[in-house]
Amino acid sequence: MATRAGGELFEDLLPVMADKLGGEGLIRELCNGFQLLMDKERGVITTESLRRNAAVLGLQDLSDGEIAGMVKEGDVDGDGALNQMEFCVLMFRLSPELMNDSRAWLEEAIGDEFRD
Repeated sequence: MATRAGGELFEDLLPVMADKLGGEGLIRELCNGFQLLMDKERGVITTESLRRNAAVLGLQDLSDGEIAGMVKEGDVDGDGALNQMEFCVLMFRLSPELMNDSRAWLEEAIGDEFRD
């Protein structure tokens, strides 16, 4: 599914990754992505570390405001940065197809649990 982010179209590849890698493999790759983008000294993704590493994601044309908005959108605890869990949750939230698949997997698991 193609989605708009910062005025640019990008293809949502998380569902493809989930199909190829499975759930554990996808989480491992998200963790690797977090490691790539984080501020090595603070252990979190800051607006500065995201700006510095944006080219890795093909997002070098994003404005400072758009980068700050991305961090703010995922910053659940309000510390101005993304920890690893916030980053992973944000990646899932930004992938509507994967969210729908996750909902179906959860419903199936709950159904299986009640059938047993």
